[in-house]
Amino acid sequence: MVTALWVLLIAIFLPIVCAGIGKAGGSTPYDNHNPREWLAKQEGRAARANAAQGNSWEALAMYSAGLLAAHIGNVESASLAMYALIFLVSRILYIHFYVTDRPTLRSSAWGFGFLACLALIVRGALGAI
Repeated sequence: MVTALWVLLIAIFLPIVCAGIGKAGGSTPYDNHNPREWLAKQEGRAARANAAQGNSWEALAMYSAGLLAAHIGNVESASLAMYALIFLVSRILYIHFYVTDRPTLRSSAWGFGFLACLALIVRGALGAI
């Protein structure tokens, strides 16, 4: 469970990293008075980083649900760590591929992270039976 919790901590910071990338890569100087409006007007790399930020928050919720299910179902530590690391690596790759505009690789990375979360939930459900 320790590895999975460290992954959770790292995953909490991924959307913040995306926001930083978006703010640093904008076509106009960052406006801290209206950050969401400013980000919504960006294009290219900054817009993609902002979209990756939104998706990272969504993925964090899914991963958290997977951790809860795995905890309830007493999923063994080795499997839990494996799925957690698959999730983390896939999310880092997802962000990289999104920001660098590689949509097919981005979708593949997203799929692996999603499957890792589903696996946590299914393994937890099976363990709770």
